[in-house]
Amino acid sequence: MIDSYYRSPYQRLFLQPLIERGLFDALSPKSATALALLAGVLIPLFLMAHQSYLAFLSLLVSGFFDTLDGSLARHKNQTSPQGAVVDIASDRLVEFSIVLGLYLYAPLVRGLPCLLILGSVFFCVTTFLVVGIFQENSSEKSFHYSPGIIERGEAFIFFSLMILLPSFFTPLALLFTGLVFLTSFLRIKKFFKVV
Repeated sequence: MIDSYYRSPYQRLFLQPLIERGLFDALSPKSATALALLAGVLIPLFLMAHQSYLAFLSLLVSGFFDTLDGSLARHKNQTSPQGAVVDIASDRLVEFSIVLGLYLYAPLVRGLPCLLILGSVFFCVTTFLVVGIFQENSSEKSFHYSPGIIERGEAFIFFSLMILLPSFFTPLALLFTGLVFLTSFLRIKKFFKVV
């Protein structure tokens, strides 16, 4: 929901002024994607070492560069299907890295909740892609974007809370898992009403 309602104002009010001031002229969209991926894959290393604040900082950096790459590509007129594919694949690698890091923080007690998170995300991505295939695209993105209760913004909030509040990991993980499954089922229900 955050992505659907607030991404455009965030880009217009925050990212676009930074881009127009030339702060990222030397950075290509592909480099921004690479920086987002690099920051994301560092998260499990920090969490395994119980460096929660460094993991959280990496998450913020990854999220920033992930929002920057598309805006930069549009600004520089460098959008491409290849860039969209690399961006989406990188996003999933970062999300996997976060869940791996959450597991590595305390493997003996976090195995099942992390497996449930991965299962819910796997199912949600599947419903997202399948609905995207069969529904006409009407957005500025390269594909039909099917909004839901849990989108990338909400996922990053949950991941941030799970990183910064390790004693609340299990209830947060279970709540997140339930909301992701709910998002998937509501997406399918909405699709069947439209088709």
